[in-house]
Amino acid sequence: MKKLLSVLIVLCSLCASAMAGVSVTAPWVRATVPAQKSSGAFMRVQSSTDARLVGVSSPVAAQVELHQMDMKDGMMKMQQVDGIDLPAGKGVNLASGGYHVMLVGLKQQLKAGEAIDLTLQIEHPGKKRESITIKVPVKPINFSAPDAGMPAQH
Repeated sequence: MKKLLSVLIVLCSLCASAMAGVSVTAPWVRATVPAQKSSGAFMRVQSSTDARLVGVSSPVAAQVELHQMDMKDGMMKMQQVDGIDLPAGKGVNLASGGYHVMLVGLKQQLKAGEAIDLTLQIEHPGKKRESITIKVPVKPINFSAPDAGMPAQH
């Protein structure tokens, strides 16, 4: 019985450590004017193992969507995507001009200096899912991240 319990503990630890390898750095969301109903959130996401960002939610928005912007026929186009691959050990920038998060149907104005909660849903191999909730600072409307304009890495 002790041996079985030890094996189960080791297996649980391995599963937890495989899923715990996701980090989020430099997150921020753009402030809004009072009547504005959408905004963008940006960050860098990295996973120690192959994974996929499959969803985001926030209590401040009716919907939160993953989007990608790219140039087609000389026009910048934005479209919703069902997920963003997170290759093992490679950071993926969610930034203007590439992949990013859209908060749609805002329930309140986002004011610079505040912070909001975002919950990322990460899918790991074997369809195992993990939720990561982060506090995201609201930056001024004219804020430009140091890596703004850097294309998304994929």
